[in-house]
Amino acid sequence: MLTSVFPNVDWDKMWQATYETLYMTTIATVITFILGLVIGILLFLSSPNQLWANKLVNFLTGSIVNIFRSIPFIVLIILLIPFTKFLLGTIRGANAALPALIIGAAPFYARMVLISLREIDKGVIEAARSMGAKTSTIIWKVLIPESLPALISGITVTAVALVGYTAMAGIIGAGGLGNLAFLDGFQRNREDVTLMATILILIVVFVIQWIGDFITVKTDKR
Repeated sequence: MLTSVFPNVDWDKMWQATYETLYMTTIATVITFILGLVIGILLFLSSPNQLWANKLVNFLTGSIVNIFRSIPFIVLIILLIPFTKFLLGTIRGANAALPALIIGAAPFYARMVLISLREIDKGVIEAARSMGAKTSTIIWKVLIPESLPALISGITVTAVALVGYTAMAGIIGAGGLGNLAFLDGFQRNREDVTLMATILILIVVFVIQWIGDFITVKTDKR
């Protein structure tokens, strides 16, 4: 059945490309979550009237986030080619796409973290401060737990965006379903290959969204 509908699809290549897309998305999402969380918390704590209030730190961090968040991803990939080649010795393959994926997504998620933290009831933070809680305690016992559903929802949105980023990265040889759709599908006029790659990308996105929504609901105690 599948052979008749998708006659030009090399299934071994398709499953390998799917694995590469999942690999790039998973690694980039995990590192983006960690970096974005750190940067977002720094932005929040260095803002006025917060524990680490510092205009210079807040301005510099916010500016870096805004700059990298504003650069179109395909342009960012090109700009990072020298850095990627220096870091990994190559600009091809799934690993070579990771620097651009992380640098492109982390600032975006950092902003979402900042928004999530700003929605926390100020009274909860003030209560912790009045009880003499250390900054580390406030971060781990107040900020993260109170904003956890929003943080998970945010990383879900970011992970979905990363799937799209991997497809764009594939155009310059990063591998994955985007690369297969472009090289074997578009350039060779094999519409069935492009269609199958698109279907698999959609399935990956739907699964990520479902998992994210499920965890968000489970962690929301309101």
